[in-house]
Amino acid sequence: MTFSPLTRGRATAAAVVGFTLLATVLAGCTTSGGSSSASGPYSAAKGCMKIGFLLPESASSARWEGDDHPDMVKAIQTALPGATLDVTNANGSDDTQLAQAEADLTKGDCILIVAPHDSQAAANIVEKAMAQHVPVIAYDRLIQDKNTAFYVSFDNEKVGELQGQYVAAHYQTYVTANGNNNLVMINGSQTDNNALLFSKGAHTAIDPLISAGSLKKVYETFTPNWDNPTAQSEMEGALTKNGNKVAVAYVANDGMAGTVIAALKAQGLAGKVLVTGQDATTAGIQNILLGYQSMTVYKAITKEATAAAQLAAALSKGTDTSSLTNGATTATSDGGALPSVLETPVAVDKSNIATTVLADGFVTKAEICQGVPAGTAGIC
Repeated sequence: MTFSPLTRGRATAAAVVGFTLLATVLAGCTTSGGSSSASGPYSAAKGCMKIGFLLPESASSARWEGDDHPDMVKAIQTALPGATLDVTNANGSDDTQLAQAEADLTKGDCILIVAPHDSQAAANIVEKAMAQHVPVIAYDRLIQDKNTAFYVSFDNEKVGELQGQYVAAHYQTYVTANGNNNLVMINGSQTDNNALLFSKGAHTAIDPLISAGSLKKVYETFTPNWDNPTAQSEMEGALTKNGNKVAVAYVANDGMAGTVIAALKAQGLAGKVLVTGQDATTAGIQNILLGYQSMTVYKAITKEATAAAQLAAALSKGTDTSSLTNGATTATSDGGALPSVLETPVAVDKSNIATTVLADGFVTKAEICQGVPAGTAGIC
């Protein structure tokens, strides 16, 4: 078939118009319910109503499924009414968490809130999401990737400081009662950036006591995956090595503290050794009431979930986030400075259970007093 010059000109003009229209349509297409990928690195988030919430595990602490999961559901419903929240739990596997993130992206989740199992490995999630212009909010634990959109957590070095400061303020009673000044330190998982910060904060307060000879550190370890049974084995080993002579057990969270207490019970030492914790779990508070655990650190998880949900809502609505982060940033190992919301932790022992975790409704009297003698601490 041949075309006259006029026909060829009309065909060319029609083709140009057609391609222009096609390009316009493609440019207007949204990614995962958001805006054009050409308009910014997190463009998929604009108008987003499908959010993925990825939890790291459940065995290490009761908080993840008992508090963070329901609190985030409520927070998203409040901050972004009508949005759906896909909640998954990696159960301690980096590969599972990455697969869950990929599944969320495939089904159109356009904002991811990720509590990473491993702070380094979760960078893969950020890069997968970035390829689809989906922002990732690192939740509770830092993700070591400068492309992470936001970081929401607590002042985690302060958490460790509170634990260490409690040891510094109370160790002498236990040293006198036990006739030794031996200190055991059982930290969390070394692949969790928070555990490194807890340890750093604790050492700030405890190291001067070690240097002065007031405490003698006889054992310290990081516990893979925050595994509670492993923590018990670690404590059993420390007791055996030191002839059951331990005055202080710095333990990074309540879950591990519970199994450390089990090791102490087996040797008739429960309640005779200063034991720290974190998360203000029901079991942790019960152990404090019973005298087996000395303290815990209360982190108001509702505030943390609310902050993450408000950031997700701002990303969806395209509104300014500066008032939410107030200029706070957190450094990543690859040179990033992530806009951050860092809530304030609170030390809790028998003296302030009523005015902190009970007053806030974080736990109930019925929960913490189960199995605890009536009249204990004026609470039960």
